[in-house]
Amino acid sequence: MRYGTNDVLHGVDFKAYRGEVLCLLGPNGAGKTTTIEILEGFRMRSAGEVEVLGTDPARGGEDWRARLGVVLQSWRDHGKWRVRELLAHLGEYYAPYSTATIRRPWDTRELIDAVGLTPHADKKIRQLSGGQRRRLDVAIGIVGRPELLFLDEPTAGFDPEARREFHDLVHRLTDDEDTTILLTTHDLDEAEKLADRILILNGGRIVADGSADELSRRISGEAEVRWSVDGQYFVHSTTEATKYVFELFKQHGEAVADLEVRRASLEDTYMTLVHRAEAGLVEAGV
Repeated sequence: MRYGTNDVLHGVDFKAYRGEVLCLLGPNGAGKTTTIEILEGFRMRSAGEVEVLGTDPARGGEDWRARLGVVLQSWRDHGKWRVRELLAHLGEYYAPYSTATIRRPWDTRELIDAVGLTPHADKKIRQLSGGQRRRLDVAIGIVGRPELLFLDEPTAGFDPEARREFHDLVHRLTDDEDTTILLTTHDLDEAEKLADRILILNGGRIVADGSADELSRRISGEAEVRWSVDGQYFVHSTTEATKYVFELFKQHGEAVADLEVRRASLEDTYMTLVHRAEAGLVEAGV
């Protein structure tokens, strides 16, 4: 993607697989929103090839769009609509596209319950709190039972309980509905909990692609094993933590206590990769 002579995205190459939660991380200005908008068909790319559900987003028709779900960071709405009325109304738009290959929309009552809005189903949208409003955003994004769901900072404004319930919903969508989810977030803890695979975008390029554990292994290489035997504490760094722990128990048996295996956190890994990329030390696709 190019604006004038400035390449916002260049050499971005990745695949998402059915039923996978793929998280796109990166600092502000890295190109995350631009990437998502190209995939959604909202922004025309300058060059390159893109295929989403077998279709070039630049040419996707209404039947293709009916297979997608989008949760934006914010959008204008009609404050006088009631939650139940709005979701029922939006669900009607998907009905004409429900075929053997395209899913039927959610039942309105089930959808409202799934996102935790049952007590507020008859409230006007303008009466909702920020967290309730965000739940409605998610409900709007999944009303058509999408095969592919784009989530842009979906839990912004959620309290801890609402965030936990949302995470349960994401797992339900991938496990029961076989929905593929592309997620952007600044919450690294959320990314680590939800993502099957993480892409780190920086400077318009993908500088890392893998699970949180894989990325941690690539960056830190070693894990730190901590344990105690008869009140004496030990620390050992190893590249083969599982094997080392097995040997510990083989040697000391039940005397091993306070066992802990520590790897670099996703935050440590993320910051290291971003700093390396900025210093020109990481090649795309690492």
